[in-house]
Formats: sequence, C-alpha cells, structure tokens
Amino acid sequence: MTSRPFPWSGFALALATATGLIILGLPTLPILLMLLVWAGSLWLVGGPPPPPVEKRKNGGISRENIGDLLEHSESPVIVIENGRVVIANLASRRLLGSHILGQDARMALRQPEAVSLLESGEDGVAIVRGLARRKDIWRINRQSLEGGLSIIEFVNKTAEADISRAHTDFVANASHELRTPLASILGYVETLREDIDDLDPKMGDKFLATIQREGLRLQQLISDLMSLSRIEAEKHDLPDHILDFGKLVDRATRDAAGDRAVRLDMDSHGDFSVGGDEQQLEQMVRNLVDNALKYGSEDQPVTVRLQPQGDKRVVLSVQDRGDGIAPEHLPHLTRRFYRTDPGRSRASGGTGLGLAIVKHIVERHRGKLAIDSTLGEGTKVKITLPLAE
Repeated sequence: MTSRPFPWSGFALALATATGLIILGLPTLPILLMLLVWAGSLWLVGGPPPPPVEKRKNGGISRENIGDLLEHSESPVIVIENGRVVIANLASRRLLGSHILGQDARMALRQPEAVSLLESGEDGVAIVRGLARRKDIWRINRQSLEGGLSIIEFVNKTAEADISRAHTDFVANASHELRTPLASILGYVETLREDIDDLDPKMGDKFLATIQREGLRLQQLISDLMSLSRIEAEKHDLPDHILDFGKLVDRATRDAAGDRAVRLDMDSHGDFSVGGDEQQLEQMVRNLVDNALKYGSEDQPVTVRLQPQGDKRVVLSVQDRGDGIAPEHLPHLTRRFYRTDPGRSRASGGTGLGLAIVKHIVERHRGKLAIDSTLGEGTKVKITLPLAE
C-alpha cells in the first residue's frame, strides 16, 4: 500500500510565512507554535490513505446480505437456487406462507404460468391469477443473479384490474341508462311524425307527455353523472367552510319534499356547526329525503332527525315507513346504478345514482354512512359527521 506524497510546497509556504512574521517584529514563540501546528496538520494530510473496504473474494454479495436487503421490502420477493427457495422476505412469507423456505419453487407457487416461467430458466414475466386468493392477480418478474441465483418479485395487480373492471361496468351501465330514455323519445317522435295528420289530439298529447318525462329523466341522469364526477374529483379535498348544519338540513329537506312536506316529521336537537361544502351537503340531504318520500308508504310520515353523538359528532337520520329492503341488497345499495326494484325505480324517476352520490359526499366530509332496513317496516339511513372545532 503506497503513501500519498508529502506536501513539501505547503510546508515551505508555512516556513516562509513564519519567517516573515518574525522579521516584522511579532513575538517569536507564538509564531513557532503556530508553525509547529501547521506542519503537523500537513504531515497528517500527507499520511497514507485509510485502507479501502476489503472486497469479497467471490466478487459478489453474500446470500445473508441479500436477505437483509429484501426482508422489509413492501413487495413480496423470493430468491431461488437450483430450483429451491433459499430466501423469502417478510411480505412473501405472508403471501405464500413461511413453509416455502427450502421448498421447491414450483411447489411453492403451483400456478401453471409461474411454473412455466421457472422451468424456462430464462428471465421474464408471468401473470398469475388466484395465487393467494381466488380473484387476485399478480405479475411475477424473474431476474437472474450471479452465482446461479434468481430473484422472483411479485407485483399485485388486483387493484388495477378491479379499477379497470369497475370503469368498464360503469361505462356499460351508463350507456344502458342513457340509451333507454333516448330510445323511448326517438320512438315516440317517429310515431308522431308518421301519423301527424291522422293522430288523435289526446293520443298526441299523451305521446308528448311521455317524451317530456323521458327527457327530464335523461336530464336528471346527466346531472347526477356530472355531480358524481365532481364529487369524486374532490374527494381528497377536505372542505373548510363552517356551516350551520341544522338550518341546512331544514332548508334542504323542505326543498326536496315540495308539496309532499305534509308527510315530514322534523326532529332537531341543538345547534350544530360542521365544516363542509354547502352545495354537496344540501344535495346529500335532498337525495335521502327524496328517496324516503318516494319509496316509503304514501300515507306514512318520513322522520328526519338531527341529534348529537357525544361532544364531537352529529347524526342525521332519515327514516321511512315502507316495504323495506331485503338484507342481501343492503351491501350493494351505494353502488352506481344498483336498484332493488329497477321497474319501480325508473317509474319514480330514479337514476340509481342517489346513494352513490351520498356515499362519496359523506366520505369527502370524513363521515360515516349506515343503512338499516327491515322488510315490512321501512328503511333508516344514518349519517355521522364530525362537528367543526
């Protein structure tokens, strides 16, 4: 190991500087001490460099180090040697089980696509379904390392597939919902044009009323789709306006009821201030009250209650007294275009988006939505929102 050359030029400069200071008449002893310290620092600079980190004889990274590097990776990763799993990080053990260590990799993965990738002996990618659960989807990446090792990485694609499927379903459902009123409108318009001279005025008026009704339904559907799109785009933005929730609920409830207000049973306890988007909260209340009035019995009241839940939350509940909803439908009520009775919903002007809009508004306001229903007794929707501090 060679030493670095001593910096003679620096030492000469230090000596010349000290000599000049003595000639100028400055005290000799401090100058000699300063020269000594300077020379010592230059000696250290010119000393041998620290020894480099010794390289491994095999020129690679040990298996232990690979395991340490991969252990806490979020992605499941295994390392195989001669077809057997020699390293499995924490995420892979949670995915496939701790027993995979030392096991034949083909037995650990089992799926035909993964086995084909392993047996090929080449780097590549495979898409595997049902690796841990029936509907999950994983992309498996194989990459060869030195020393006969291969690293297998698992990338979960289930969420992407779910989003893509939900998007496809949404487009298909929206197209169907838009096509139905359009087909009705076009059919009646075509009839009117063909029989305009011989058509009975009363029949013509009936056709026009149908066209108007389907047109309004189409308008409402487009409006709800636009509302849902705006709410989803803003779902991560927490509203910061402080509102009097009691007054907002009272106003929105009466707006939604219109000439059905005689069926309302309002029950409010106290004043409540919440942080929220006024337009969205009004839309939420109107949707709930309109649903309760439409699907509840016409001779029974709809109860709208506002009450505190502890010191930090307020609960809005809207309860109708109608036919109720079967238990198997309850988990799906907030899905887009989901209807328990499609014919009745369309006849009453429903778009199938009302509760989906309510759910997204509640989520944006960091609240909770609960729906309880008993067949033959009615349905109760409860929304819990945090009070403004």
